[in-house]
Amino acid sequence: MADWTEQIRQAEERSTELESRLADPEVARNPPELARLGKELADLRPLLEAGRAWTGATKGIADAREMLAEDDPDMRELAEAELAELEAKLEELEGQIRLLLVPKDPNDGKDAILEIRAGTGGDEAALFAGDLFRMYSRYAEARGWKIEPIGMSESDGGGIKEAVVSIAGSGAFGRLKYEKGVHRVQRVPATESQGRIHTSTVTVAIMPEAEEVDIEVDPSDLRVDVFRSSGPGGQSVNTTDSAVRITHEPTGVVVTCQDEKSQHKNKAKAMKVLRSRLLEAELERQHSERADERRAQVGSGERSEKIRTYNYPQNRITDHRAGLTLHKLEACMEGDIDELLDGVHGSIAEKLNAALSEGAAA
Repeated sequence: MADWTEQIRQAEERSTELESRLADPEVARNPPELARLGKELADLRPLLEAGRAWTGATKGIADAREMLAEDDPDMRELAEAELAELEAKLEELEGQIRLLLVPKDPNDGKDAILEIRAGTGGDEAALFAGDLFRMYSRYAEARGWKIEPIGMSESDGGGIKEAVVSIAGSGAFGRLKYEKGVHRVQRVPATESQGRIHTSTVTVAIMPEAEEVDIEVDPSDLRVDVFRSSGPGGQSVNTTDSAVRITHEPTGVVVTCQDEKSQHKNKAKAMKVLRSRLLEAELERQHSERADERRAQVGSGERSEKIRTYNYPQNRITDHRAGLTLHKLEACMEGDIDELLDGVHGSIAEKLNAALSEGAAA
C-alpha cells in the first residue's frame, strides 16, 4: 500500500493546487480553462475519498485490535465485531483504489459499438448470441443507456447470426470494454433428445464510438453499394434499395447496414461503425508499437481469447481472466452483471498496475 499512499498524497497536493487555481479571477474569465481544471478536480475526488476512507478504516482496525487486549469480555466481543466489519470494508476500499489508480483510457467516457456474432455450434451458437444480446440490452436499459440497432442478421432457428448496436450513455465503453472476446456456453440444446451437453461459442466485440474528430476518413477511399434489404432465409423485407454496404478500400473493412428504411440513415449508421472499427484498428496498432503497453494488455480480452464460460446445468458463470466463478448464471443472463464486471475490472486493474510497476522498475 506504500505506493498507493504516495500516489494519493500526490493527488491531494494536486487537488489543493487545482482549488487554488479555480479561485483565481483570471481562470474564472477563461471558460475552457475553468472547465478543464474543474473536470480534473472532479476526476481526482473519487480517489481522494477512497484514500481517506481507507485511512479511517486502517486506524479503526488498529483501535479495535487494541480493544481485544481488554479484560472486559463485552469490550472484546464488541471489538471482534467491529474488526470483522472494518476488515471487510478495507478489502472493498482496496479494490476501489486499485481501479481508481489505473491510468484512465481517454475513450472510457465514450459511447460504444457492440457487435455480437455466433461462432462455432450452428443454431445453438446463434441462440446463445441472442441470449447475450438480451443480457447486454437489459443491462444497458437498467443503467439508462440508449440502445440503437445498426444491423441484425437472424438465423432460421430463431437466434442471431450477427447483431451490431450503438450503446449511448455515460461511460458505456469504459464499463463494457473488457467484454470483447470469445464467450463459451455449455448447455443441453432444446433439440438434443439424449440430454447431452453441447459447447458453442459467440464472439463479442466492443469499440469506442468514434466521432469525425477522432478519425479522419477520406471519402475517396470509400466504395458505397446499395441493395435491397433482406431478412432470414433471404426474403425481401423492403421494396427499395435502401440497404448500404461501405467498403474502406485502403484497409478492406466492410460495413453493412439495412436496419432503416432510409438509405441516408443506413449510410449514416454504417459510417458510425466504420469510424469505430478504424479507430479500434489504430488504437491496436499504437498498442502493439509499445512494449510496455503490450504487457499491460495481458489478459484484457483479446478477441481470440476464450474469456468466459456459461455453464447452464450448474447455473455457473466463470470468467477465466479474473478467476471468478458466480453461481448466478440465470440472474446474469437477465442483465444482473455488475458483480461480474466489477470482478473483471478489478482483476485487470491489478494486472495493469503490476505491468506498469514492472515497466517503471525496468
